[in-house]
Order: sequence, then C-alpha cells, then structure tokens
Amino acid sequence: MSDHRIASLDDLARAYPGPSSPASLFKEIDHVDSNYGALIAASPFFVLATVGPEGLDCSPRGDLPGFVTVRDAKTLLIPDRKGNNRLDSLKNILFDDRIGMLFLIPGCGETLRVNGRAELSCDPALCAEFEMAGKLPASVMIVHVEAVYFQCSKAVVRSELWNQARQVERASLPSAGTILREITARNAAVETFDGAAYDKALPERVKATLY
Repeated sequence: MSDHRIASLDDLARAYPGPSSPASLFKEIDHVDSNYGALIAASPFFVLATVGPEGLDCSPRGDLPGFVTVRDAKTLLIPDRKGNNRLDSLKNILFDDRIGMLFLIPGCGETLRVNGRAELSCDPALCAEFEMAGKLPASVMIVHVEAVYFQCSKAVVRSELWNQARQVERASLPSAGTILREITARNAAVETFDGAAYDKALPERVKATLY
C-alpha cells in the first residue's frame, strides 16, 4: 500500500496528468461577474469552509434565494441567521479570515465556488438591510472575493442529488434525539438525555427560531 501512496506533487502529476480541459482553468476569475452573480442570486444554500487554531469547520448556510447579496464585483454580504451559537465558523474567521464557499442551486447540476477573505460586522445599519420576519441578524459577514468559478455537474449527476425518486425517508435514519440520547448515554458525567422529547419538540422549535 505504501508503495502506491501519493506523497508529493510529482506523484500527483503522474496520477493526474493535467486538466481535462482548458475551461477548467479559464473559468476562474477574481470577481463576481453578471453570470456568476445570477448563480449566487438563485442559490438558497451554500457550505462555508473556515480554518482556525482549533481546526477546520464546514458549515451549512441557507435562506431564501438571494440571501447572499452581491454588493459589488469584489464583495458579498451574508447575514448570520440564528444557529446553535457554537460559533465555530465565526471564531475561525477572527483568527484566519480565509474562507471557501460552495453554492448549490436546486435542480442545477453546476455548483459555484467562491474563495476569499471575510470580516464580521454588527453595524446596525448593515444588519437592518437583512431584516427578516421582523428580526435582525446578529452580524453580517463581508466577503472580499478573490476567486470565483463554477464546478461542472459530474458530482451532482453521479449522486442524482436532485432526483426526487432517490430522496431518503427521514424516518429510516436515526433521529437527532436518538443520536443525542445514545451519545450522552456513553458519558457517565452527562445526565440522561430525553431523545423522544427532543424529537417531539424539534419541528416547532426550528419554526420558532428560524430568524
């Protein structure tokens, strides 16, 4: 096994002999043009990647399409809606402002990748621009764009991500309450967790705390 390990750039070049198409390189630009802006405007969901002294974080972000605002070709604005307040991504940004974003659009094979640097603002006027259901975000992430490019549809096509016939019944998988109950049961220092009560209250709790 070790004889076949890829451990250097030369090993990598031998295993992957060059880009499959010149388009894979020239599709990358350093700003948001009108075409890439249209993809961002249509996306209700992206994944945010950050890094900090305690390690990596990859976190989902979602809202109605257009919740990520293109202020100009080099700047994106993103409201931070209610979450679990672990603040993993936000703490990472304070230590290392580099971020990666992967946008998905329902029904669309291509995804969009944005790399850049982020800062956080709780400016009242800026937060007011993102009021939703009478509530303001706690902060707004300001992304300074460095690279934008689309990812071809192969991964989405292979996964059949948007094929409704392939959707998984949620009841066939462990519930959030089950996962929490079983994890806490392994820890003698943690009080027994009522997973059934958690699952029962979850739909209303999510609805009440969306914004």
